[in-house]
Amino acid sequence: MKFLIQNVLNASVRVENEVIGEINKGFVVFIGINNTDNTIIADKMIHKLLNLRVFKDSEGKTNLSLADVSGELLLISQFTLYADCKHGNRPSFINAGKPEPAKELYEYIIDSCRQSDLKVQTGSFGADMKVELINDGPFTIILDSEEICS
Repeated sequence: MKFLIQNVLNASVRVENEVIGEINKGFVVFIGINNTDNTIIADKMIHKLLNLRVFKDSEGKTNLSLADVSGELLLISQFTLYADCKHGNRPSFINAGKPEPAKELYEYIIDSCRQSDLKVQTGSFGADMKVELINDGPFTIILDSEEICS
């Protein structure tokens, strides 16, 4: 599982020209799921995500979490995080999770994040989405379950 996390001032996602998710200060999280991922891995990734201390405190140090700054989450499925570009110029997505189990795990992640006191918005699994965001910093982090869960 991979989370590409962008610290944003605001962000939105559109499907067919309609805004379906919108947040203010917080994280846009692009979520890549592969065929070996499960809820145990998801729980560890969610815990790390919700407790990341990347927001500045009164001294300007990245010391505060989403909850500390009343941050919001925009969770977007992104199978292309598992693109394999080793051979040729056209990426292979063989390592991306199969649609049905990946969708179930994506929805599990959404439900788990909603159990926090944070505002959680989402994209639409499998849809053609247009994402707009203002990255604060820019500050982008990649969480990879191979590193987090080993």
